[in-house]
Amino acid sequence: MINYNNKTFRPVSNTPNGETSGETVFHYKQEGNRLTSVYSGGKIAYGHLLGLVDEHGIINMRYHQVNDKGELMTGICRSTPELMGNGKIRLHEVWEWTSGDRSKGTSVLEEE
Repeated sequence: MINYNNKTFRPVSNTPNGETSGETVFHYKQEGNRLTSVYSGGKIAYGHLLGLVDEHGIINMRYHQVNDKGELMTGICRSTPELMGNGKIRLHEVWEWTSGDRSKGTSVLEEE
């Protein structure tokens, strides 16, 4: 299992209906298979995620965030890791809003 504890990630791409950007920084903590993260930056004033990591490092998570418009947004996400040549982790995400327009999207995050 990949251990995400104390790793920092930043989006490198996102679909237009997403709120994270290269200005958003995620700080991951992991204990056993439980994952948490706080994040902020760009359009995100404050966010938090809670997830479970499986034996392949895939994260099944729920997130909530307050955006720069003062709206509370919620969603679900599945993140699949890729180990890059430099030893860092790239996360390929498929997500869906559970609030707002309930649209779906994809994003990619890379470990800093």
